[in-house]
Amino acid sequence: MAKKAAAKKQKSFEQTLWDTADKLRGTVESSEYKHVVLSLIFLKFVSDKFEARRQELIDEGREDYLDRVEFYTMKNVFYLPEASRWSFIQKHSKQDDIAVKIDTALHTVEKSNKSLRGALPDNYFSRLGLDVSKLAALIDSINNIDTVEDREEDTVGRVYEYFLGKFAATEGKGGGEFYTPKCVVNLIAEMIEPYKGKIYDPCCGSGGMFVQSVKFIESHEGNSKDISIYGQEQTGTTYKLAKMNLAIRGIAGNLGEVPADTFFKDQHPDLKADFIMANPPFNLKAWRGNDELTDDPRWAGYEVPPTGNANYGWILHMISKLSENGVAGFVLANGSMSTSTKGEGEIRKKIIENDLVDCMIALPGQLFYTTQIPVCLWFLTKSKRAQTVAGHNESNHRDRQGETLFIDARNMGTMIDRTHKELTSDDIAEIAATYHNWRNGHWNPASATARDGGSAGFAGAKNGQGRIEDTPGFCKNASLEDIRANEYVLTPGRYVGAAEIEDDGVPFEEKMVRLTSTLYEQMKISKKLDTVIRKNLEHLGYPENDK
Repeated sequence: MAKKAAAKKQKSFEQTLWDTADKLRGTVESSEYKHVVLSLIFLKFVSDKFEARRQELIDEGREDYLDRVEFYTMKNVFYLPEASRWSFIQKHSKQDDIAVKIDTALHTVEKSNKSLRGALPDNYFSRLGLDVSKLAALIDSINNIDTVEDREEDTVGRVYEYFLGKFAATEGKGGGEFYTPKCVVNLIAEMIEPYKGKIYDPCCGSGGMFVQSVKFIESHEGNSKDISIYGQEQTGTTYKLAKMNLAIRGIAGNLGEVPADTFFKDQHPDLKADFIMANPPFNLKAWRGNDELTDDPRWAGYEVPPTGNANYGWILHMISKLSENGVAGFVLANGSMSTSTKGEGEIRKKIIENDLVDCMIALPGQLFYTTQIPVCLWFLTKSKRAQTVAGHNESNHRDRQGETLFIDARNMGTMIDRTHKELTSDDIAEIAATYHNWRNGHWNPASATARDGGSAGFAGAKNGQGRIEDTPGFCKNASLEDIRANEYVLTPGRYVGAAEIEDDGVPFEEKMVRLTSTLYEQMKISKKLDTVIRKNLEHLGYPENDK
């Protein structure tokens, strides 16, 4: 009961903070004011960490080291000169020049800490002409956040994530591309299990994929030091959001020296990633110019992706970045599974014939704030051969060459408001467990594709959540021959078929008597209504025309 009450109180606090911040929107563009709010939350967080470390030094009798930068960085704490500390901002929050003081504070924090280079907004507060009283009220609200009291609660992380989601919902299409719904990110992480190795996101937005990867490792008692993070983001303001997001969590990551286009300025040209997690912009047009990138080595062995849609450009880019045993999980619009436009069908055919497609998932609609179009998840791997994976709960991956798992999750999810849906934790657990059961050899051979040899360990039920056999309407283990027969279309609905209708136990004759009785009753009511409608029409001067 206490935990539930605390969770409710925390949510109320987040909403209260949002309501205070929302008052700024009258004078600031919604796409910009999120940077104002999140920058202040970030400044409060780094200040709290600094003050806590400063007090530690005082308690240890090390007053002589209070202004020595290295005594802060050794504890992964950012050093803050006095004018950059939250206490200074709070003290001067009612003054007319508070916007200038905040800009100066953020600039000084970035200048004093190399790891924050390019992370913080430049002169946002001064340039936007914010109302001093509203800005002061927001500072007072943020001042109530104790960001370091309960590390396990990750208060500032929760607030930051809450605000990212709210901003995405507020800005809608074209504005929330920096944010991937948390449930989708969770599902990708649970599917690919990024325990150890290099994680890459070529269009990282605000860094949600990285944050969830670390959370996944921690929740499974792994060591976050076993992973290294690489990413890239084209939009400058979103690049800053990502750097702040990682810094708040104490996550080290290489997001490139500057924000840049992944296709034209790949900042990790030699990277071979063990895990790729991404949500590329849907159906991006005019992404490579007319003749530019035509001979790019990333398309080697495939057709050149069409200029009018970047979907297959993203797919081939990610394939080129996978390590020998790497796995990629990413979001794309549903059209990517069946399109044949301008060579896309040929590219997909070669990807399938190269046996790279491990799993395809059709997701329910209304998950995203930026679009209502249905989307899917692709999971690609460079190696389907049997292997042992260090650090995984299930260490043995069976030999699944020539096979692909299809999952239709369109009927899953719960509406969270009038227009948006989310996958529940139970939904995510069932989907991920079904994939793991299939991948790790806990699949009923009666329903699985038979192969000579290599089937050892491919049978036997597995306790726990998830399916362990082909289930009409939900999942299907398909062979390469099955996919060829479907002309290389990867839409799960083509393979899983329709769900079986459960027998309700009522005899057919009894059911027909009940149904026909209801039908006749409805026909009587319909006849009465027809008579009333005719009379009303005649009364209005529109008698029935016998002709």
